[in-house]
Amino acid sequence: MSFDPRPTLILASASPRRRELLAQIGVQPKAFDPADCDETPLPNELPEGHARRLAYEKARLVALRHPGAFVLGADTVVALGRRILPKAESPEMVADCLKRLSGRRHKVLGGICLLGPGGLHWDRLVSTTVAFKHLESQEIAGYVAGGEGEGKAGGYAIQGAAASFVPFLSGSYSNVVGLALHETYALLKGAGAI
Repeated sequence: MSFDPRPTLILASASPRRRELLAQIGVQPKAFDPADCDETPLPNELPEGHARRLAYEKARLVALRHPGAFVLGADTVVALGRRILPKAESPEMVADCLKRLSGRRHKVLGGICLLGPGGLHWDRLVSTTVAFKHLESQEIAGYVAGGEGEGKAGGYAIQGAAASFVPFLSGSYSNVVGLALHETYALLKGAGAI
């Protein structure tokens, strides 16, 4: 039996996008263990606080199942001002989100939380500004019909067909996809988790 000196890293997510993003920078968690937590915003909760709270809550719940491991939790929130757009669960919700985003700038907020052995805790909040062009009704209908916006925060996936809607982006592109890689790598490295 060989001893593996690397620390155990668990990703508190089943998201294939987060898995692919981590692999892109050479980070391979030992396990992918999604947290089952209520993602409903609290009364009067602002988008920034919502993203931070959910990232922490996901990491906390999974850390209970993996004592002694590093657990990485993340959450992505799409915000129009103080309004949190939902994770679109139906074609109608995708269409509603796209109508709201059409012709406007919005923020994608990525909460990142790393919990370590002995109760250690690190977190970051990454904000990316994204502008959408004005969307014609047939563009919205075509995107909805493609189905890629379902299950996504704000009803779109920038790494897919929605890339054609975005004339401007300021900040971390990978944050919009699902995990800010620069900040995540720095957090993991600084904590000794990789």
